[in-house]
Amino acid sequence: MKTDNVITKPLLEIDKSIDALVKQIELLSFVNPTNIEEEKARFFSSKYLTQPVFKYPDINFDRFKLHRKLFKQQIELIEDERIKNLYEDIIYTYSGLIKCIETIGSGKKFYYNSLHCFGTPTEIDVENAKYILHFEDEDLDSQAFAPKYNAKEAESFFRAYSKQYDFTYHIKHSDKISAIAMVSNNAKTLVLNTNHVYSDNEIGVLTNHEIGVHMVTTMNGLLHPLKIFSHGFPNNEETQEGLAVFAEYMSNNLTVTRLKELAYRVIAVNSLSKGYSFSKTFRLLHNQYDLEKEAAYYITVRAHRGGGFTKDYLYLTGLKKVYDYYHANKNLSLLLTGKVSLEYADDIESLIEKGLAVPAKHITDAYTVNSNTNKTVDFILKNLK
Repeated sequence: MKTDNVITKPLLEIDKSIDALVKQIELLSFVNPTNIEEEKARFFSSKYLTQPVFKYPDINFDRFKLHRKLFKQQIELIEDERIKNLYEDIIYTYSGLIKCIETIGSGKKFYYNSLHCFGTPTEIDVENAKYILHFEDEDLDSQAFAPKYNAKEAESFFRAYSKQYDFTYHIKHSDKISAIAMVSNNAKTLVLNTNHVYSDNEIGVLTNHEIGVHMVTTMNGLLHPLKIFSHGFPNNEETQEGLAVFAEYMSNNLTVTRLKELAYRVIAVNSLSKGYSFSKTFRLLHNQYDLEKEAAYYITVRAHRGGGFTKDYLYLTGLKKVYDYYHANKNLSLLLTGKVSLEYADDIESLIEKGLAVPAKHITDAYTVNSNTNKTVDFILKNLK
């Protein structure tokens, strides 16, 4: 099927219309507090008892108008039933993200919307997290884990690593993000945290994670006739984060310490379902699990930002799914075609066959060969339920 065929015209028009509507709703641009460091100082001085009062970026779009325009899309004009069902799923997904954005900072309202979009850890997910926490960390006194590079110095490593890829992107520095680095999909920008001092291991992790997957899928997503590859399929966060951490594994940068960080995120998100406050989640991580206070604070921020952001447990579930997918000898490049989901792999193949999508141009360098030598990490991943 050609993309200019009369049969595909309604689909392309609907896709273009949705693209124009959702360009402005990148959730991470709104859910990261702007006063993380100020509230950290206040929280620590209170002996971990006060609740941080976070501030968030202003929302720069009319939420009601956006909802209305989304649901006015005439998807019944899409003749292919499979594609029509996909676009119905996509419209409901984007509507859920808008609800998340419009309730940021509203406590339980945001939490319930986040729950609807991302779910929450199951008992098995929590068991997997606790299982990981039984393993010993690597020698954290080794030079690989020593903080060495400020954001400006770290930037040079990202630029050197990126030379192997046939694309360009922007790099900016910020003290307003809860992660130590992140990719802004819409802006094609890598953001580095100016409050962090990076180790050699973190440089290895982040170059493969942020550029090798997140920027690769950003750039691949822009190459399709259909814009949904760029803005995201339903549940793409789990697959994308799974792919990104899997790139850490394949490049021999995934450590037990890093897996434990992902496990702590599961524990923190699970605390939301128990109704834990920010300070109670922090004390759970810091006192019960002996997590260093700085790390415990930032993991708690990630889980409690917005009013309860459940997305973070998906890193571990996504990693396990991608790990199993790879070991079943399935095609990883299919999952690099954009911001796509493993559950829609057959749909992606179908869209490529119909000329409505293209195979991935940029392929994650780490996926070329399995360089992992960490037997403990392999043992853990094989034995997760």
